[in-house]
Amino acid sequence: MPIPSTWTTHLRSLLRIIVALGFIEHGTSKLLGFPAFPMPGPLPTLLIVAAWLEVVGGTLILLGLFTRPVAFILSGQMAVAYFMFHAPQGFFPANNGGEAAMLYAFIFLYFAAAGPGAWSLDALRGKAPATTD
Repeated sequence: MPIPSTWTTHLRSLLRIIVALGFIEHGTSKLLGFPAFPMPGPLPTLLIVAAWLEVVGGTLILLGLFTRPVAFILSGQMAVAYFMFHAPQGFFPANNGGEAAMLYAFIFLYFAAAGPGAWSLDALRGKAPATTD
C-alpha cells in the first residue's frame, strides 16, 4: 500500500529533523567532546569552522529556519569535506569513510531545493509552502 501523497511534507519534516540531530552531533563531538571525537590534540582551524557550521547550521535545519539557504551552504560544506578528506583515501565511499559526508551533501541539497516541510519555522513564517509535494 503506497504512502498517501498528503504525507509528503510531513515526512520531509521528519527527515529534516532526524538529519539535523545527527549533524548537530558531529559538531558537538568536535566542540564539546560529546560524544567523544577521536582527535589527538587541539582541532585544526578548518575543523573548528566545520564544527560551528554543524552546530549552528544543524540547529537552523532542525528548527526549519532559513532552511533553503542554510541547507545549500551545508551541502557545499559536506561536498568540500568529501573531496578534501575522503576522496583522496580511495574512490569508493564505503572504503574511504565518506559515506556520511556524501549522504549529508545530497540530503542538504534536496532540502535546498524542496524546502523544510510543514513542521518548520519557515512554514510558520510563511516563507515555505507547507502543503506542496
